[in-house]
Order: sequence, then structure tokens, then C-alpha cells
Amino acid sequence: MKITLKYFASVREKLGASQESLELPEGVATVGGVRELLAARGGSWAEALGHDRAVRMAHQQVMCGPDTPVLDGAEVAFFPPVTGG
Repeated sequence: MKITLKYFASVREKLGASQESLELPEGVATVGGVRELLAARGGSWAEALGHDRAVRMAHQQVMCGPDTPVLDGAEVAFFPPVTGG
């Protein structure tokens, strides 16, 4: 399953990227699973998306929780709890 990832505000700044495409490996089927997969990259990824970080998530531009299933071709976004306008 291929998805588009988008990163906003301080998450984007920490990662040095605003978006990427990702082919999900077998067994990763939720937004929380995607977050864990990305944090497992280590370094700035773990710092920005680790479980000790306050991060909001969205699936198809709708706020969601970690148990939300990811659809093929979906957009998954990560951002801090408060962003500027």
C-alpha cells in the first residue's frame, strides 16, 4: 500500500521535509503504526514522532487517533498540537 505523508510546522522543521511517498510494509495498517514506523528510523525521526512527543495526526485531512486504519493512496499528516496560521 502506498501513501503520502505530510509534515507540518515544527515536525516539518525537525525532519527537514514537508512530504514524502511511502510504500507501507506488511503489518502496518494504522496511523499509529505509520508513526511507529517513521519513529523507528531513529535520529530526528524519533525526536519528532516518538511517543514522548505531542503530535497530532490526520488521515485524509480528518483528525484521527492512532487506531485509524490507513487506506491505500491515503494522505497521512503529522503536526504539533498548536500551529500558527
